[in-house]
Amino acid sequence: MADQCMPGWILAALFGLSAIYYLVTKKKEQRANKDLLEARSESVNSIATTSGECRSSNVSDVDVIIVGAGVAGAALAHTLGKDGRQVHVIERDLTEPDRIVGELLQPGGYLKLIELGLEDCVEKIDAQRVFGYALFKDGKHTRLSYPLEKFHSDVAGRSFHNGRFIQRMRDKAGSLPNVQLEQGTVISLLEDKGTIRGVQYKTKDGQELKAFAPLTIVCDGCFSNLRRSLCNPNVDVPSCFVGMVLENCQLPCANHGHVILGDPSPILMYPISSTEVRCLVDVPGQKVPSLSSGEMAKYLKTVVAPQLPPEVYDAFVAAVDKGNIRTMPNRSMPAAPYPTPGALLMGDAFNMRHPLTGGGMTVALSDIVVLRNLLRPLPNLNDAPTLCKYLESFYTLRKPVASTINTLAGALYKVFCASPDLAMKEMRQACFDYLSLGGVFSAGPVSLLSGLNPRPLSLVAHFFAVAIYGVGRLLLPFPSPKRVWIGARLISVRIHPSLSMGFPLPFQVHQESSSPSLGQKELDRCSSLQLFQHIIELLQSSEIDSARRGDSKKLLMPVKRKPLLFPLLPLLKVVWVRVNASKNNCALL
Repeated sequence: MADQCMPGWILAALFGLSAIYYLVTKKKEQRANKDLLEARSESVNSIATTSGECRSSNVSDVDVIIVGAGVAGAALAHTLGKDGRQVHVIERDLTEPDRIVGELLQPGGYLKLIELGLEDCVEKIDAQRVFGYALFKDGKHTRLSYPLEKFHSDVAGRSFHNGRFIQRMRDKAGSLPNVQLEQGTVISLLEDKGTIRGVQYKTKDGQELKAFAPLTIVCDGCFSNLRRSLCNPNVDVPSCFVGMVLENCQLPCANHGHVILGDPSPILMYPISSTEVRCLVDVPGQKVPSLSSGEMAKYLKTVVAPQLPPEVYDAFVAAVDKGNIRTMPNRSMPAAPYPTPGALLMGDAFNMRHPLTGGGMTVALSDIVVLRNLLRPLPNLNDAPTLCKYLESFYTLRKPVASTINTLAGALYKVFCASPDLAMKEMRQACFDYLSLGGVFSAGPVSLLSGLNPRPLSLVAHFFAVAIYGVGRLLLPFPSPKRVWIGARLISVRIHPSLSMGFPLPFQVHQESSSPSLGQKELDRCSSLQLFQHIIELLQSSEIDSARRGDSKKLLMPVKRKPLLFPLLPLLKVVWVRVNASKNNCALL
């Protein structure tokens, strides 16, 4: 009998020992976590009291410090404040800004405003609706409309005075009781053992203070002096904008942005109020003609004005004579962060692209949506390890939108600039003609540019399609060695940017998803065959992602296009035109 009971006693003893071991281990872990939290609290409190003139701060007083209250900072402050976070915003100058950029919000950015509950910030500032672009080249023009048919009627682009828009967002953020807006200049970030604990700043009265929070978000714009410790700021300045306001001017295409493919580079025009049109003349390089000596006025009148549509010529010359001409360097900076516990970069301080496509605000607002969704599951930001884990996902989840808009901006600027190179000339003309085809050939690129369909694979598909279209124009009906060589160079010029983007494959990552997307390593592991397979699958069944619903608006639902073999359609059109041209003894391109 005793022998029969022995196995039961042994099993019971083993279960008992296991239970005791589990309880003891768990108690030790709880004690260790408690000691860690106490040590962290003591460390932060010791920093907060190092100087008698610096105010002390408790970790629980403020959840987030935001440096800067521009588009990104003000929108982020309202978003986090609405989620119940205690937010302290420190802005160098709280008066209304007066800038010549940040005035065109794409429809994709407007959808993000709706998602953040900030769509009313474009109201009561005389903002103008924008429904697409008009593209001008060599006396010809084509209209590129945003694909808004399936959206709510309120969804469109918006153009406005940048300062009015920012003040509306600041006022809305400041109306929340848990958001503190303070005018001051941040001098430095406060670091302790590799973790950012807060900031040191000067108040409006010149008093030096320190502020502490478990998370500091730097949004101090393109001239940021704090980003060097948080990223590798590889800033490039490919050109400068020369800006002026045309008054009482009727654009050729109402409620459209206008892009004139001039020589040496593009000219932009869009309405910023019911009576004003912003004109931005791109000047390649970092030096512009002198304003004081009159060289700038001469350049604008003799080089730029003759290339403009006749409808705006007189208003342009009048604006030059008025003399209120301003310049702004166009900066481009890839996102290359140093993941740092307790800190994050956002907006132009983190990532910039050429402003030709007006995608900066769309990227910033999209980043805010990503960050908000990441932080929502965290009731307390004082849990540093968990916070760091969540913030690491931010850099991956933002990639689909940011890489698409950034790459398109850089590629279009290079293509739209005049060049003596034959391949670039052919690419410029091919791009204009491709967009002029209409249908999916204009709606696809415009949906990418507008942020309505920020899918990297769709961008790659259009890169290939334009390249095939351009090569077809060259080689049909009779290729020559010179045309073959130009075609080969055209393909390398057009396709190279798409293959060097570093975007996720093969999936489109939704912002609400908590799973990380594929990154550069996965892209490198994809063979060329797999890449082309993904492209063909996309081309045969192209879809526009469904736009997310705002709380107060009914927006777009998924829209599926008919199956098509994308790149072959423009090529077939070229063949048809070439055949007809040959029959009629027309000159070939």
